[in-house]
Amino acid sequence: MDSQGRAWDNLFTERLGRSVKDEDVYRYDDRSPREARTGLSRYFTFYNDHRLHQSLGCTPPAAWYVPLPPLDQT
Repeated sequence: MDSQGRAWDNLFTERLGRSVKDEDVYRYDDRSPREARTGLSRYFTFYNDHRLHQSLGCTPPAAWYVPLPPLDQT
């Protein structure tokens, strides 16, 4: 984050919150907190490992942030 009081600092968090609400919370009627936690866990796995993000060149975040295997040095 850039500095205290900057308007852009919360942009990414608010955008993620909007995606979570639109794609999971409002779509499914969870009857208990346990169901909600299970649904959110499932959603974040989908969001990070499978959902394509336009800002990352239509790839999931896991493709960018998971370390690559070491190169063979032979």
